[in-house]
Amino acid sequence: MGQELSDEMKEKRIKKRKTDHIYICLNEDVEAKKITTGFEDIFFIHRALPELNLEEIDLTTEVFGYKFSAPIMISSITGGAEEAIKINASIAEAIEEFGLGMGVGSQRAALENPNLRRTYTIVRKKAPNAFLAANIGASQIIRDYGIKELEKIVEMIEADALIIHLNPLQEAIQPEGEAFYLGALRKIRQIAESLDVPIIVKETGAGISAEDAKKLEEAGVAGIDVAGAGGTSWAAVEWYRAHQRGDHLAEEVGKEFWDWGIPTAASVIEVAQSVDIPIIASGGVRSGLDIAKAISLGADLAGFALPILEPAVKGSEKVKEKIKIVIQQLRTSMFLVGACSIERLKGAPLVVLGKTAEWLRIRGFDIDSYARREG
Repeated sequence: MGQELSDEMKEKRIKKRKTDHIYICLNEDVEAKKITTGFEDIFFIHRALPELNLEEIDLTTEVFGYKFSAPIMISSITGGAEEAIKINASIAEAIEEFGLGMGVGSQRAALENPNLRRTYTIVRKKAPNAFLAANIGASQIIRDYGIKELEKIVEMIEADALIIHLNPLQEAIQPEGEAFYLGALRKIRQIAESLDVPIIVKETGAGISAEDAKKLEEAGVAGIDVAGAGGTSWAAVEWYRAHQRGDHLAEEVGKEFWDWGIPTAASVIEVAQSVDIPIIASGGVRSGLDIAKAISLGADLAGFALPILEPAVKGSEKVKEKIKIVIQQLRTSMFLVGACSIERLKGAPLVVLGKTAEWLRIRGFDIDSYARREG
């Protein structure tokens, strides 16, 4: 009986945390305050003579063996709470219609409580043909789960890939946090060697450096999602949770690290100039123009989560409306730089200025070559 009570309490804690995250992101200002993505420092070279027609631009691209109708992944948002069912269903319906991809939230909740599986399995029901990525945290693969459990979460949503998310900042602040990262790279290597689906390693808002990207490529991962700083701050999310429960220590730590991380644009360039595997640019991506910049900087896909959360709560039609806007912004960006395809967009010249240029020069990365491309 005591064990049952313990399991019940654990389930309640998981659901409460997942629900907290959803409501805080919907109702509070959780974005970075003093740090930006760096996309404002990236300028395309306008082509007054694009020599192409807007509606004939080809947005398709193939990544991880899947043909995306546009280079867009809806980043992992949620799962493990009742509110997650509608959110995941709305997103899945939309990406199925558009031929895009999405990741689910961490599936740890479903491994600990099979009753929560339905908050995740809904995505494959609503998106039978879309690109779906399962998700688990680095701390969990170190201490809790082996290959068998990871195979379960992949099978749970018939996933095309597995995301292993890195969130050391959040784990360090969260009261339930598990800031255990010793041995993470070794575990990632074992998983990459053992699972049959591509492994994508994703940060959660603090970016990935060139040093870590090289280690991940050597470990055999199939792709890296930089999830840089400048968008949603999980230190901020945990600050709100700490504030609500009167946890002064966690509040002060969360406040100090609210703007921690590598700006997204800088992270994309660091990783792109260091590895040869696909890159997903996320972290503060808010428009189709941001996506165009990310692709031209070296990303293969771009992801966003916060801009889609509120539409997803309202239903799939609202999600579709938002995606349509982003796609048209991307198409317009490509038109204005004379890029008829994603491959041509990757070679579109741009200029890197400001703090982003200063960061990259100090770190020893080449930014001049971006401006010298032939249009």
